[in-house]
Amino acid sequence: MSEQPISRYPVPDVMELPEDMRDLILGVQEKAGFIPNVFLALAHRPDELRAFFNYHDAIMLREDSKLTKAEKEMIIVATSSDNNCLYCVVAHGALLRIYSKQPLLADQLATNHNKADITPRQKAMIDFALKVSNDAGSIGDADYENLKSHGFDEEDIWDIGAITAFFGLSNRMANLTSMRPNDQFYTMGR
Repeated sequence: MSEQPISRYPVPDVMELPEDMRDLILGVQEKAGFIPNVFLALAHRPDELRAFFNYHDAIMLREDSKLTKAEKEMIIVATSSDNNCLYCVVAHGALLRIYSKQPLLADQLATNHNKADITPRQKAMIDFALKVSNDAGSIGDADYENLKSHGFDEEDIWDIGAITAFFGLSNRMANLTSMRPNDQFYTMGR
């Protein structure tokens, strides 16, 4: 395991965090077998950590979303790569490999989604996510019509945009804090 710091900011002792955040982090540790560094790095400000994960769960665990877990992770990996976010590419690449059961897909999307083994529908989704990430001010009716021609509806389009926007924040915080990916993520799903 790496001896490198996981953040340029102080990381609090989990047992000294507010009870709800401590329980969240320990629950994740029990389920995953380790604590993803995002929890530890963002615990530097517990109120912001709480808000971050409340919004994360609202968009990523939304029960009536028609996007699959793998499609959500595809959006995250492609846009995180575009934002040069090592933490999110590595961590969400691991989740994508697990959910998609395609060990090459995360690396393909992180490098060039135009060459990735994805469907035309998924390419349209990623193209739109990258537009949200890089040029949201230019989104117009043609973008919605293109997505609808691939079977997405208005709520799906909201999901794509919300995931992209949220992880834009996450990418920037990970880069700001020099958040280091857990070593475990590199080999998961391979």
